[in-house]
Amino acid sequence: MAGIHITDIEAAINWWRARSPSDDGVIACPEVLALAEVYALLVYRHEAECDEDTLPDRARDAWLAWYASTPDAPCIAICSTSQGDDICKGCGRTFDEVQHWTVMTPAEKRATWRRITFEGTAWRFNRYAERALEDSPPPGAREQAA
Repeated sequence: MAGIHITDIEAAINWWRARSPSDDGVIACPEVLALAEVYALLVYRHEAECDEDTLPDRARDAWLAWYASTPDAPCIAICSTSQGDDICKGCGRTFDEVQHWTVMTPAEKRATWRRITFEGTAWRFNRYAERALEDSPPPGAREQAA
């Protein structure tokens, strides 16, 4: 069971606000309301993450819609784990994360993204940052393909 970080909840709220802006500037769309309830509880409880398995259905659906708009894998096609490294120099994932990526849950993938972004040591964040941008699908590409 993986946790969804509050920054991902916030990003999903902002994505939905841009996608379905309020007509009157007061009433938010149902997706924002569902995510905002989760966000408020995290703030109230001084928690940084919520459990993906106990997320209310409407909030989970709204979060997953946002998640589908994000790049899936951090891979930049320079994999040093295939050469025996425990951590890939290209993307920053561990050998286990690379091997199990296809069976990881969305929250587990986002936790990995958060960690490698925070560390910022992988080549995707310095030497080959432009390659990572070129390889990333445009926003919404995955949901169009589905």
